[in-house]
Amino acid sequence: MACGQNSMLKLYRNLLRESKKWCNYNYREFALRKIRHEFRKNKIIEDPTKIQDCYVKGLQSLETIKRQVIIGNLYKTNKLVIEMDKA
Repeated sequence: MACGQNSMLKLYRNLLRESKKWCNYNYREFALRKIRHEFRKNKIIEDPTKIQDCYVKGLQSLETIKRQVIIGNLYKTNKLVIEMDKA
């Protein structure tokens, strides 16, 4: 399984894209913060085996997010005040 720079960037973009699909503001913002934090924290890793482990963990997280987005969107709630347009 390739885990070069291009595949890591693709994984990062896919994680962000899927997280933005959440209807619930709190879940969406938490996931976005967590993804950004983890990628920044692991940016300094140079060991190929650790990079591979992080990549696999990221793929698992992506699948989890996809499932949770589907389940979460089945039970939509009203938008929070913070989400309302200020137009």
